[in-house]
Amino acid sequence: MTLSRITFLASMPMLALLAGCATTPSAANAPEDAFMANLRAYCGQAFEGRVVTTDAADNDMRSARLVMHVRECSDDVIRVPFYVGADRSRTWVITRTAEGVRLKHDHRHEDGSEDDLTQYGGDSAAPGTATRQDFPADQFSKDLFQRGNIPQSMTNVWTVEILPGRTYAYQLQRPNRLLRVEFDLTRPIAAPPPPWGSN
Repeated sequence: MTLSRITFLASMPMLALLAGCATTPSAANAPEDAFMANLRAYCGQAFEGRVVTTDAADNDMRSARLVMHVRECSDDVIRVPFYVGADRSRTWVITRTAEGVRLKHDHRHEDGSEDDLTQYGGDSAAPGTATRQDFPADQFSKDLFQRGNIPQSMTNVWTVEILPGRTYAYQLQRPNRLLRVEFDLTRPIAAPPPPWGSN
């Protein structure tokens, strides 16, 4: 057997390994990771928004100044306070999990203590896309809504969309209920004060 033949045979396992790597999609290319990266790109920035739906239940919110602030970012967790006028009680917590993406609503009182209705949300029901993730209410949320005597919220589906360089949108939908707030990513504004419960 020639030296070149021996060298070729010795290299075969490495070639097979490289070929396998070339045909296996990287986890870093998953839609959920691209979604998190799209949002993380705005870390530290704040934007003004508006209610674009017409449900009368949102009249007070529609008349208030609405601001989102991509305030805290790590590899797996992004915290986005949502301000409605002077009310700094709301923070969207978006987490990359082993299975997908999770959205939770962290609600606080002015003294920093948790509201009775807090930490509700859900996990992405499907891989979604780099620009959109949908979150049906999880069992924790359903139990919370049942205890809080708001069973209609048990069918909530929340959506977060981010169109880089254009729009960030937050949406709540269930039968006979639709709220959608859109924020203009082309016009950063000064960062607001911290949300209640944060320094």
